[in-house]
Amino acid sequence: MAEEEKQSVRETAAPWEPNVVGFLCNWCSYAGADLAGTSRIPYACNVRVIRVPCSSRVDPLMILRAFREGADGVLVSGCHPGDCHYIEGNYYARRKLIALKQLLDHVGLDPRRFRVSWVSASEGRKWAKVVETVTRDLLEAGPFHYEENGDDQGRAPGRG
Repeated sequence: MAEEEKQSVRETAAPWEPNVVGFLCNWCSYAGADLAGTSRIPYACNVRVIRVPCSSRVDPLMILRAFREGADGVLVSGCHPGDCHYIEGNYYARRKLIALKQLLDHVGLDPRRFRVSWVSASEGRKWAKVVETVTRDLLEAGPFHYEENGDDQGRAPGRG
């Protein structure tokens, strides 16, 4: 391909947009995202939603698999602590996700790539704000490239 053609392709290519996988609890966060949509609250369309019965059903291996399969970032969102449809499910989720966040930090994954938020069914505006924040942070972080051999792409600045 001639240099002029390569330049033309670069100029016409759409700018990179992050790919976010969102695990949303059915009772609160999914309903909050639905409210944002039905209320026509604008927000970035970068999140691919996976609806789960409760945030406690999100296994850390699901999050790791999302990264391995090409996600630039992962968002887990559930009911506010104390308001879980399953009484204390989000307390279990919070405990697991804190441990996972520490593990991801230990292996050097940029902390902007994994986010946990609590969004109720009546918080459509908060959902939109969370998505905008996650998208902005991932745009700053750049694309994530998973490498089996331990390549350091996607790591936080200054990590070894």
